[in-house]
Amino acid sequence: MRTRHSITISLPPEMAAEVEETMKVERRTRSELMREALRTYFSIRRFPEETPTPAELRAIRRGEAAYRRGDYVTLNEYLRDVDGRPHRPRKKVS
Repeated sequence: MRTRHSITISLPPEMAAEVEETMKVERRTRSELMREALRTYFSIRRFPEETPTPAELRAIRRGEAAYRRGDYVTLNEYLRDVDGRPHRPRKKVS
């Protein structure tokens, strides 16, 4: 019994050329590329993008403004602060 099913598709020349170029760059087969494209399509369809609520949009705008002002901490800074252990500053080595 076959474990694969072949499907024939037609593409505009520009898209076919893009597929061929991507295959070369990523060193993948056409089948691998098409399988990934279909998996991505199916996952997007299964979990459609949601439209943010007005409150969420306001929160996003506030966060973007804070980021532009430099009002943020890096992940390393955050992890250091929540670690709970006191950290002593290290002396600079010259």
